[in-house]
Amino acid sequence: MCTRVVWPDADGSVIVGRNMDFHMDLLTNLWKLPRGIERSDGANNTLTWKAKYGSVVATAFDLIATDGMNEEGFAGHILWLAESDYGKPDADAVQLSQAIWLQYYLDNFATVAEAVEWTESSQVQIAQLFDPTGHLVPTLHLAIDDATGDSAIIEYTDGKPKVYHGREYQVMTNSPTFDKQLELVKEIDGLGGDKPLPGSTLASDRFARASYYVARQVQPKTQIDAIAAMFSIIRNAAQPFRTPEPGKPDASQTIWQVVLDLTNKRYAFESTTRPNIVWVDFDELGFEEGTKVQKLNLLGRLALEGGLAGNVSAEFTDESKLIGGLRAAGVDALEWVAREQDEFAAVKKAVQRLVGHKKKAE
Repeated sequence: MCTRVVWPDADGSVIVGRNMDFHMDLLTNLWKLPRGIERSDGANNTLTWKAKYGSVVATAFDLIATDGMNEEGFAGHILWLAESDYGKPDADAVQLSQAIWLQYYLDNFATVAEAVEWTESSQVQIAQLFDPTGHLVPTLHLAIDDATGDSAIIEYTDGKPKVYHGREYQVMTNSPTFDKQLELVKEIDGLGGDKPLPGSTLASDRFARASYYVARQVQPKTQIDAIAAMFSIIRNAAQPFRTPEPGKPDASQTIWQVVLDLTNKRYAFESTTRPNIVWVDFDELGFEEGTKVQKLNLLGRLALEGGLAGNVSAEFTDESKLIGGLRAAGVDALEWVAREQDEFAAVKKAVQRLVGHKKKAE
């Protein structure tokens, strides 16, 4: 599920690209979230906070932030990692639901260093959700980057956060785990080895191609040049439309891609199913506490004729209380089902035993 690339020295700017790969349309829209929103962890409800920073996020089903950037130029990206193992969260541990994981970081941190320090000191545990669409349990890892060019990858393979922190960690894809990706890429010609640059859609091959091309960029003359170069890199790592491999949403087609300028605070979005590239300039948005949550409708407005294109900073619309309440209720429902998964499993087994006994009696 996806590729993320950081170009930390694009003529003074930090440029990030990301592909979203999935087996179905996530009905993604952009949301503008102001400072001051009060949230809780969605797990054991012991961690609460008030957003220090406003952000723009790309959502799945208008419920969960999958990608985004805050007003300080700190950004985060959720990708799929099949090897993820969050363990069984301790009742008294610092926890975050997967539904709020990325948003917590966007709300609270201005730099990767701050985020890494908190992650390692808190040993935050992740409470897993159910995927309401594909009947899969999401297994995710998180990439973060900031306007200084710093980067970190956060993975859970034994219930605890494993953090890879440094400007050199420019690329993240999916399986295998990040430490193994770093070893595999050394085998490629131009990256330390003698094997030819691979061309398949395997995550390890996408990792190699993205690493190769981001290391060979010429310095851009303009921001447009820098954004265009990053789009070319992530398109090279994109996955064509095809029948997805069973049980492998990370081996699915690319449905959208974004390019972020963390220095100049621009967030560009391109769908692979709807025409027109659009972008948002943060200096044209208001993130003041007390301002409204706003939504940019990408589903209905990326039309070929008369649709949104170019700078759409002024096109966000106020989110009604009704829809806002439904969005919050939807997230609450996902988190409640996740917290009660053991009870649901017990009921399912009891019903199966009962049905089995009834069949035998007949």
